[in-house]
Amino acid sequence: MDSFRLHPKLEADTTMVADWALSRVLLMNDARYPWLILVPRRAGTSELHDLKHAERMVLIEEMNRAGGGLKSLTAAAKINIGALGNMVPQLHIHVVARNKSDAAWPGPVWGQGVPLAYEQGVKDMLIEKLRANL
Repeated sequence: MDSFRLHPKLEADTTMVADWALSRVLLMNDARYPWLILVPRRAGTSELHDLKHAERMVLIEEMNRAGGGLKSLTAAAKINIGALGNMVPQLHIHVVARNKSDAAWPGPVWGQGVPLAYEQGVKDMLIEKLRANL
């Protein structure tokens, strides 16, 4: 196994939900949007093409699992999936549940307003639901 380390920005902005076959699953600490981040546990990856073909296929399945589970759990109108990496170079995939009533609709969530931290009890309950349903 290589020496995977989570980028400090991701560590500061998220809470761990689970480790899947390839990815660490994180909850973004922004209560405005149900928002997961998948981080392939491979050192030195910043782009999808840095992963081996088989790993990319696993990542696609994990993205599908996260998106489908999040949509089912939240009754979201749309699931947004993206890999930007402009501020955090470590490869990570955003999976965001969106609704027409959310603060940024219909635009992107990135850079919109000020993040609203979860209350600890609410975050703990959400993480339990995510672990049970993803």
